[in-house]
Parts: sequence; C-alpha cells; structure tokens
Amino acid sequence: MQATLPRDPAVERSDEMAHRWKVLCITSIGLFMASLDLFIVNIAFPDLSRSFDDASLGSLSWVLNGYAIVFAALLVPAGRIADRVGRKRVFVAGLLTFAAASALCAVSPTIPFLVGARVLQAAGAAMMIPTTLGLLLPAFPPEQRPVAIGIWSAISGIAAALGPPIGGLLVQISWHWIFLVNVPLGLVTAVVAIRVLDEAKEPEDGRPDLLGALMLALGIGVLTLGIVQGPEWGWSDPKAIGSFVAAVVLVVAFLYRSAHHHAPVIELPLLRVRSFALANLATLVFFMGFGAMLLSGVLLLTEVWGWSELRAGFALSPGPLTAAIFAAPSGRLGARIGQRPVATAGGLVFAGSFAFMLATVGPKPEYATTFLPAFMLGGAGVGLTLGTLPAAATASLPPGRFATGSAVFGMARQLGSAIGVAVLVALVDSAGGNLLDGIRSGWWFALAAGIGAAALAFSLPARAKAPAADAATAAA
Repeated sequence: MQATLPRDPAVERSDEMAHRWKVLCITSIGLFMASLDLFIVNIAFPDLSRSFDDASLGSLSWVLNGYAIVFAALLVPAGRIADRVGRKRVFVAGLLTFAAASALCAVSPTIPFLVGARVLQAAGAAMMIPTTLGLLLPAFPPEQRPVAIGIWSAISGIAAALGPPIGGLLVQISWHWIFLVNVPLGLVTAVVAIRVLDEAKEPEDGRPDLLGALMLALGIGVLTLGIVQGPEWGWSDPKAIGSFVAAVVLVVAFLYRSAHHHAPVIELPLLRVRSFALANLATLVFFMGFGAMLLSGVLLLTEVWGWSELRAGFALSPGPLTAAIFAAPSGRLGARIGQRPVATAGGLVFAGSFAFMLATVGPKPEYATTFLPAFMLGGAGVGLTLGTLPAAATASLPPGRFATGSAVFGMARQLGSAIGVAVLVALVDSAGGNLLDGIRSGWWFALAAGIGAAALAFSLPARAKAPAADAATAAA
C-alpha cells in the first residue's frame, strides 16, 4: 500500500490564501449587490413617477421607504439566525431571495406590487449583509482581519459610487433594468458560493429566541417608520408619536426577554463591551450626517442647479469613489496604529468637507471649484471612518458572534441614514420655500454629526481586546 506523502507547508499556505480571497470575492459580490440597490433606485425615482403617473408621491415613496424599514428591521434577527443555523446557508438563501425579488420588481405592473417585491428584496439583503462579514472574518487570521474589513468597506464605497451613474444609464433604457441586472449576478454567485464557501455557525445550545427576534424586528421597523414618515405626517401626529411609543415598548420588552432567555437574539453582555458599544454609536451618529450628505447633494444638483438625473449621477460618483479608495488603506492603517486615531480623523475630515461647502457652494453652478472638492473631501472622511469602525466594533467579539455583531453595525448604519434623511427633509420643509437655505441647514447638521462621531471615536479604546473567556459566548 502506497504511503501518503505529507503536503508541502508552502503549498498549504498558498491554498489557504487562495481560499481566503475566494471567500472575500464571493461575499463582496453579495455585499455589492445589496449596497448598490440602496443607491441605484434613488436615481430611477423620476422615471418610476412617469411610468406610474396615476400613483401619488406618497405611494411612490414606499418603493424606497418599504425597503429601508424592512432592511433595518431584519438585519439583527437575520444575523443572529445565521450564527445559529449557518452563515453559508443564510447567505445563499439571501442571494436567491434577492435575485427572485429583483425579477418580481422588474415585472411589477402596479406600485403596490413593486412595494411588496421591494420588501422581499430587503429581506434578501438583510440576510446577505451580516453574513458577508460573518463568513469573511473567520477565513482570515486576526492580524489580517482589519485589512479584510477595509476591503469589505471599500466594496460598499464602490457600490455607492457606481449606483448613481449606473442607475442614470440604465433608466435611459427603462427603470426595469435597474432590477433585472441583479438576477443573473445573484444566481451565478449563489452557485459559486455553494461550491466554495465553508459553513460556519456556533454550537447548538437550544432553539433561538424567535419571539425575541420578532419583537426586535417590529421595534426597529416601527422606529424606522416613524423616522421616515415623520416629516410627512408631522412630528406631533398621533401616527408618528404612536410609532415611537410602540418602538420603545417593543425594544424594552425585547431587552427584558433577552436578559431571561437561554439563547437570546443579542446577548446583553455584548452591549457592555466598550469598543462594540462606542463603535456602533459612532456609526449611528456618523451616518446621520452621511444620509443628509447624499440627499442634499442630489437636491442641490437637480433642483437648485437644474441638472438632469444622468448628469447628477455622474457628478455625485467621485465622492463615494474617494471613500472606496480610502477605505482599504484606512483598514491597514487602523491595524497598525489602532482604529481610534483613524476613525477620529475620518469624522473631522467629514465635518471639514461641510465647512468648505458652507463657505463656497451657492446657487450658481460652480461644480469643479466648490462642490467637487468638498464632496471628495467628505468621501475621504467616509473612507477613513467606514474602514475602521467595523473593525473596532467586531474586534472584541468572539467568532461565534461575528454575524450578529456585523448586523448590529449594519442596523446602526441604516438607522443613522434614515434619521439623517428625515432631518434633512424636515430642515428643507422648514426653510419656507428656499431650498438652498434648507440644504445649507442640512450641511450644518452633517458637520455636527461628523464632529460627534469623531468625539465618540476618540473615546474608543486604543486597542480593542476580546472579552476574557469569550464572556458573550458564555452568556448564550
């Protein structure tokens, strides 16, 4: 019988490295699809309005808002379920759900049908986003994870950069194409993921808290509903007040249940990990400014300067592209000197971009000398921050909570963006018909958000350390 020769260690290391980059590539495609959809549909909104000319602006807005609400509500439950039943399984299911829902969106005959398909699409995206990091982080050794996170963050920036111009180009054909492009990409990626990815999940210790997951999803859902619809309803309207009251009741009930359930959706000790709590709070505050930044840019270019959607889409892309360029190097820099100084600098640079806008941008279209440098400076701030805060948030978590922790981070991003958009809309409405004044008030708000995020990032530990004995795991 022939003896089996030992494998060359160099070959094994090469195979391991190749596998890591395959995992990064596959998960990045899922992240790119879900992130692109957050930006590409916005630019198609005028074309949708023309296609469904009998639909009111309020009903059309649910094409965007329905996605945002369901996406934010399901992120954490989906991440927790992925940790329990298998991240590969949930990631593939998310890809297939997203592709199928995109096909339904493309053939939608009515606005209610399109909104329903968008809700299903959001559920698929919520399954993909937390599992991308949950699959990616275990594939890399701890010392390489900040670099992997930087690349992961850059993918989000690239999607944000490409969303407006791709959307602008596709709507020249028809709005249907912004959804159709997802179908073949999602199906092919799912097939490759089944063959390449390894399953990853935590040890079984009983059925997860499905009722708690429902409480959290409903709580975040009605909170996002109140934030998104508050400007239209009026903040004193019973519907808005009822949404916030219901959110508080549901979240408090969720926290009480989590403290007493043997397998909660979020172990409360995670929230006491300083780096995890501060990084997510900094993310929430930062993305309040980010949400205001994106919408204010669209309003300035299309409504104040009178540019077309296609021209505005290409004009907006340098900012997110700059964010993508800075994200990966900031991840490497954060791994070398710590996430605290890099994330703090990112918040301050982001704030500085709005100081520049407030000092230079006016009603006259002077794109190259005012808006473009300011928007690219803001993109650099986004890249520095987004390349480091995810690493700060997950560095102290045990591997069994990577998907859950990533989902909490994603929820903070989504809620922050929703709050920023709602605040900007409220500021524009209160400007008495002077749109530029309302936009400038939004820039002051975004400037303050950047400074607030920098202050929170500066409070992060110099070097995040994993909890002793994986306390969060022990609490499960």
